[in-house]
Amino acid sequence: MQKTFEGKVALITGGSRGLGAATAEAFADRGANVAISYATSAEKAEAVVGRLKARGVRAIAIESDQSELSSARPLIDKVIAEFGKLDILVNNAGVAIQGQSIDDPDLDGERYNHQWQVNVLGTIANTRAAAPRLSDGGRIIFIGSRLGTNVPFKGVADYAGTKTALVGYAKGVARDLGPRNITVNVVQPGIMPTDMAAGVSGELPDRELILDLHPIRRIATVEEVAETICFLAGPSAGYITGEAISVAGGVAI
Repeated sequence: MQKTFEGKVALITGGSRGLGAATAEAFADRGANVAISYATSAEKAEAVVGRLKARGVRAIAIESDQSELSSARPLIDKVIAEFGKLDILVNNAGVAIQGQSIDDPDLDGERYNHQWQVNVLGTIANTRAAAPRLSDGGRIIFIGSRLGTNVPFKGVADYAGTKTALVGYAKGVARDLGPRNITVNVVQPGIMPTDMAAGVSGELPDRELILDLHPIRRIATVEEVAETICFLAGPSAGYITGEAISVAGGVAI
């Protein structure tokens, strides 16, 4: 594999498992030095770091709870202190809380509010902290969801809303940072085989009904989505910015 990212430093938030871990490994395969953040999964994070170092790159794991907005600046400071710079930010960390309609009298408002805190305000805090220190010509990639632009079933209003918010924010950031040749895009995966998806599987429609919505009748692999992230972070995507790119098997067509 070509070392497309040799000499680059990437931060993947929420990199201890699922798509974040797959993305970290894909970046390392291309030669990037990689920092990952995690909130609670220290053992899993260190296992990912071990796999990254085995690929011949430098790697660290940093504990950082994205629900605590004050954690953003120390996170970026630690990356810069370790590697001397930051070239690529992948805003992957997030939570999925789904299943209740907004007119449900038992709606757990605090739980859903926490989702907004993590998915939107926490992501914004990390982006604000990183932007002034990101290398010119760098990349910011937000991990959204196909639900951010297409909602085919009920019980996901708040989750979909958090991901839609990221699309608008990313477009604004792309406008702000364009003069520095920093590109900013959103990758919108469909359902993937991750711990997050497993955690909400009982709150969504039957698997077969979901698959019926897809022309390509399967769920995505995390590796497929990671490849799209790598493309947007690479030299071939230097003129793509402010876009939301779905990797979702055609679910909305």
